[in-house]
Amino acid sequence: MKEKLKEFNIEIKNESLLNMALTHSSYSNEHHGENYERLEFLGDAVLELVTSEYLFLNTEFSEGDMSKIRASYVCEEALEKYAEDIELAKFILVGHGQEKDINATIVADVFESVLAVIYLECGLNVVKNFILNIILPYIEKKVQFKFDYKSLLQEMVQTNKKSLEYVLISETGPAHKKEFTVEVHIEDMIYGRGIGKSKKEAEQRAAKDAYEKASK
Repeated sequence: MKEKLKEFNIEIKNESLLNMALTHSSYSNEHHGENYERLEFLGDAVLELVTSEYLFLNTEFSEGDMSKIRASYVCEEALEKYAEDIELAKFILVGHGQEKDINATIVADVFESVLAVIYLECGLNVVKNFILNIILPYIEKKVQFKFDYKSLLQEMVQTNKKSLEYVLISETGPAHKKEFTVEVHIEDMIYGRGIGKSKKEAEQRAAKDAYEKASK
């Protein structure tokens, strides 16, 4: 992966950090090391910031329209496509039970984790150029990805000035085959529930459930 990033003129000196970004929990559990989950959290925020700034500076869209467009280009389907462009999947480290199931969620999460490493190692301008280099062709071609229901629900709730919370109800199964159940609480009331192979997937499904109910 380090050599792949050099094609974008990105030099990562901290190889252990980059390896962490490529490591799934199933692998870290087998080898007693760290995984990408914390880096993914940071990378997600960096991606949202860069995409938001681009839309703000280069369009005249309303807040609502910018939210919808951003949601499309930072959703799991989009991230999986960006990861495919840089051949990311072949660098991901997973445990033995996960080798045949490097799914879209894992690939999307690792893409965000790699963004976090670039940000930490090289700074905001470098990661911004990297992100835009990958995303802009899709924006310019107006490629349509699935909406990010979490973003759409957040926009709806903010409009009504209500509180929103995702609550992890259960986490079951071994590291290579976990199942997460999440509920969406709006003003302390349960509006939706979702089940997925990751917390992010479960949250998306819960948000979709809540958004569709609230839109009726």
